[in-house]
Amino acid sequence: MNKGLRLEGVGRRYGLRGSWILRGVDLDVTPGTLVRVEGANGTGKSTLLRLLAGIDAPTEGRITGRPRTAYVPERFPAALPFTASDYLTHLGAVHGLARPAAARAAGQWLERLGAAAHAGTPMEELSKGGSQKVAVAQALLAAPELLVLDEAWTGLDAAARAELERAVAERTAAGGAVVFVDHDPRRLAGSPDATYTVAGGALDRRPRPAAATPGGPHVVVEVQGPPDAEPPADVVRLVTAADETAPGTVRLTVPASRSDVVLRALLTAHPPWHVVSVAQGSVESGDKEPGGVERGDPASGGVEPGDLAPGGVGPADVAPRSVPDVPRDEVPPDDVPRNDVPPLGTGSRR
Repeated sequence: MNKGLRLEGVGRRYGLRGSWILRGVDLDVTPGTLVRVEGANGTGKSTLLRLLAGIDAPTEGRITGRPRTAYVPERFPAALPFTASDYLTHLGAVHGLARPAAARAAGQWLERLGAAAHAGTPMEELSKGGSQKVAVAQALLAAPELLVLDEAWTGLDAAARAELERAVAERTAAGGAVVFVDHDPRRLAGSPDATYTVAGGALDRRPRPAAATPGGPHVVVEVQGPPDAEPPADVVRLVTAADETAPGTVRLTVPASRSDVVLRALLTAHPPWHVVSVAQGSVESGDKEPGGVERGDPASGGVEPGDLAPGGVGPADVAPRSVPDVPRDEVPPDDVPRNDVPPLGTGSRR
């Protein structure tokens, strides 16, 4: 079972007489939640994330309930004496994976993020975008219980940004927690379970606004479930709209970046939901766009668990992605907090 993290009366300053950057911070990060942190430059957002990641220790107060944690820092130390693949394999081993599993996960995450061609490239020769992809990959290698992202989307191309959004949805759907800072207010719009603002050394929770509609491509998923059943909670929190079109039949409008996660949740629910069709759609109407590709229909039986595309988590028409397969016996036990080890050069292990 995933662990939560609690900050109680936490303060942080540098030096005995330094100014307080944060003080009196109380925060609960519970499993399965997505938390956004906002604030002006220099207010202490990165300091808070370093405390959450275990990179820094509080000057006062306490932090309890350390889950297995991975961290993408705002500034990644790219000039390291490794190739991209060797670095990720090394970090996977540090996080507790057996080296074959670490190497396999490294290759799969580089592929997902569009950097497979640079697996053998020395880190110091990577572009800024390539370095950022490695920074993201190292944090996702071992399926952390808490993922901390400090401007992690900065420097990524559009495809990699979408892939990181998909990875965030996968983590929370699997029961992990994600805390992130991003300068773009549209990032994961409508998805956070809580949003906090850092100002004046304090952390304040913002009232949750009316749900915003995420932009970008969407797909429409027609599903049938048990009589009088509601779609799984893990599905409802990821969709833009859910409309019952007939008794037991629901039409889901889903951001394309979350479609794989939604399909997996539907097909692995107990009892599973039957996916009737998947089509490209528009946010406004939830209808299929002209030329949209539809997968399955009621007559043919739609999409079942056995129809998942090889190496992916959804039908082939919905941009499947290969999710790194980390055997359960190769993940460190809960009492060995190895995933709070930061990338080399970002801080000491705590």
